[in-house]
Amino acid sequence: MADIKQDTGSPAAGPKLAILAGGGTLPARIANAVRGQGREVFIVAFDGHTDPETVAGVPHVWSRFGAAGTILRRLHEERVGEVVLAGPVKRPSFTELMPDWRTARFLARVGTRALGDDGLLRAVVREVEEDGFRVVGLHDLLKDLLTVIGPVGRLVPDADTERDIARAVEVARAMGAMDVGQGAVVQQGIVLAVEAIEGTDAMLDRCAALARPGPGGVLVKVKKPKQDRRIDLPTMGVTTVEKAAAAGLRGIAVEAGGSLLVDRPAVAEAADRLGLFVVGIEIPQ
Repeated sequence: MADIKQDTGSPAAGPKLAILAGGGTLPARIANAVRGQGREVFIVAFDGHTDPETVAGVPHVWSRFGAAGTILRRLHEERVGEVVLAGPVKRPSFTELMPDWRTARFLARVGTRALGDDGLLRAVVREVEEDGFRVVGLHDLLKDLLTVIGPVGRLVPDADTERDIARAVEVARAMGAMDVGQGAVVQQGIVLAVEAIEGTDAMLDRCAALARPGPGGVLVKVKKPKQDRRIDLPTMGVTTVEKAAAAGLRGIAVEAGGSLLVDRPAVAEAADRLGLFVVGIEIPQ
């Protein structure tokens, strides 16, 4: 277990924030932004998921997923007021989870809701809130993360690609309604792949071998119908653009107001350099 260092943030800047940190750069971006506002931050890092660089110089504790009781007790000890979930995680098996009594009680209570990511995360949020903490969304902390309508780089989709986007939106929303995934790839009207537990990057890796001759396909990412915007919004960044280019896609469309765009300038540069469009699209609710 890591040593805990004290932060010097001012309580007047807002309640102390706990970041339940998955992988990628988002947890560190949130921590840096919030500390820059003068708020105290405490990170819960998960073994095998959180990048060790995320917790450098920040008060933190390392834990496993199944230690819910220990985690919540520590958050109370740290006088945390708000909690945010940031960064992707790979769902552990029950054997890997090794649940403590609090986690076991939680899993017994949520039952079949734990079968889908959205249902499970909503149950986690409810559990955290019932313990006295306020759960906030990433976009509440970094407002410029939300995708806006329109192109991110210089390129825009043509009429044929717009039809593929419409088809991919239809497929992704249907899968999302079943709490399966948030993304789909369509080429010339044909569904090449849908996102499930493997995540977007692995889905795009599969698409490279499935591409048909002719104009490349499109990746669409949308939030699940009725999804809580505080948790697990579709996220894309430079890596997504690079993976899409390697898979031979023509571009990416993501839901405006319902997805997170990490480092917009870098995404625009990568898209222009690799010859892909990236566009925020409006999804009727």
